[in-house]
Amino acid sequence: MGTLINAGLIVLGGLLGTLLGKKLNSQFQNTLMLANAVAVLFIGLGGALSKMLAVSGTGGSFALETRGTMMVIISLAAGAVIGELLKIEDRIRQFGEWLKIRTGNARDASFVNAFVTASLTVCVGAMAVIGSIQDGIQGDPSILIAKGILDFVIILVMASSLGKGALFSFIPVAAFQGGITLLAKAISPYVTDAAMNNLSYIGSILIFCVGVNLIWPKKIKVANMLPALVIAVVWSLF
Repeated sequence: MGTLINAGLIVLGGLLGTLLGKKLNSQFQNTLMLANAVAVLFIGLGGALSKMLAVSGTGGSFALETRGTMMVIISLAAGAVIGELLKIEDRIRQFGEWLKIRTGNARDASFVNAFVTASLTVCVGAMAVIGSIQDGIQGDPSILIAKGILDFVIILVMASSLGKGALFSFIPVAAFQGGITLLAKAISPYVTDAAMNNLSYIGSILIFCVGVNLIWPKKIKVANMLPALVIAVVWSLF
């Protein structure tokens, strides 16, 4: 139920955002997109820094120290190489192009970009994994419902500024979270606190990269870096 509710809230946010976007002129849409991009940047940055920085010291003398630096470097570098070899971003865009035609939006030039950007934003994160496992094993959808409310707001804004393609991000969310829910009992032994910490760490960095692409000319192929999430989880097992 958690994934169905999450996907439904994304559709609702997308529909409302699309209706709102039609009532805004291009200037307001651009302003809204930049505001959304800044929010995504700081959501990613805040999540990454919360995992990266730790306070150390005793006796009134304290200092900030960084954690997991080597894990981040290796996960992102190796993940990007794997993603390039698999051409993940190209395949997601091809699916977006197919979806654009099948949904009658062939003339919407912004459809694919909105779909890819929104999908990456709402799929990457520890809540999706933890919530799906909890729903699959305990039948408790509370985490996914909370995520769905957050996704509702995110997709509403993205659909308003980027276009209706953001609405269809419910498809990868349903496939990803639904698959984890079905496999929950099999993968739960590997979902340790350390694994979720690493997943959240790398996921936040990828969300930050999505924000960078929204503000500046796109240079980071975030989808090709998705294997970094898997490497980060594997790293925690050793």
